[in-house]
Amino acid sequence: MEVKIQSEDTPESTASRERSAASDHALSLSVERLPPSALAGDDRYISGRNDRNSILIDGGRFLMGTNDPEAFAGDGEGPVRETQVDSFYLDECTVTNAQFGQFVRETGYRTEAERFGWSFVFHLFVSPQTSAHVRTVVQSTPWWWVVEGADWAHPEGPDSDVNERADHPAIHISWNDANAYCGWAGTRLPTEAEWEYAARGGLIQKKYPWGDVLRPDGQHQCNIWQGTFPTQNNAADGYAGTAPSRSFPANGYGLYNMSGNVWEWCADNYVTDHEKSILAKTVITSNEVRKVLKGGSYLCHRSYCNRYRVAARIPNTPDTSTGHIGFRCAFDVLPV
Repeated sequence: MEVKIQSEDTPESTASRERSAASDHALSLSVERLPPSALAGDDRYISGRNDRNSILIDGGRFLMGTNDPEAFAGDGEGPVRETQVDSFYLDECTVTNAQFGQFVRETGYRTEAERFGWSFVFHLFVSPQTSAHVRTVVQSTPWWWVVEGADWAHPEGPDSDVNERADHPAIHISWNDANAYCGWAGTRLPTEAEWEYAARGGLIQKKYPWGDVLRPDGQHQCNIWQGTFPTQNNAADGYAGTAPSRSFPANGYGLYNMSGNVWEWCADNYVTDHEKSILAKTVITSNEVRKVLKGGSYLCHRSYCNRYRVAARIPNTPDTSTGHIGFRCAFDVLPV
């Protein structure tokens, strides 16, 4: 079976019925799956529901979107529009494996990838043992493989774990999973306007969180693909897959990895017909077909998916999980 998708960079989930069917013939490899309770949780990486490393982002008006010729018009990156954002808090980095592991240990939560029995994994990360059992690839982007037994605790399949990646972003996280975590942590997902406002770090209409030059003074500022996509990644920026959530210099607001590393879920429904003036506070519902992802990932490359720019955005279904999707948390400023 081949999975058909609409999105260029990130595969969209098939219907839940198909995902459940896939789990019925899950792999029977002779590999002991790591139970969540055994996840290595170094205390120095754990910030639980009451101890979050969050940044106060003072509200204001900003120019959201872009008219850059490099923008993908079909993605709804433009036009540039003035947008109001109220003050809010945003985590300085994406939720880590250690943090998500704490949530799982305390609640017994099972992600959608675990319940469905599979998730999307980039082909170069799948071991020979697991790849021998792969039956399904994405039709238009065959580097995405449907790997049974892949989930947040087993990112490349049942013979992998995150014990040495406690400070890396939790991946294979659906929009629904992210919201479940936020509910436990007393937080929420940022709106797209909040996310982009924060990612800009106080700069006006710059391409990246640090400016318009991808590598100022020849220095890498983010974790993206280096080499020939999708067959060869020379990891010149230091990472072939995910990097720790606190990697590379923070932006002007003290936020890490707002470009590259992993795509990040936003609360919003995905639309492309923006009004000239839009407010950050919008009605958010959980049953829409697609939600917004921002920031790009370690798989983005100028030749293929130039979406690690601040204004870039893509849609995906709320139940989709892949090896390059994570999230960070926001919460409101309480009235005095």
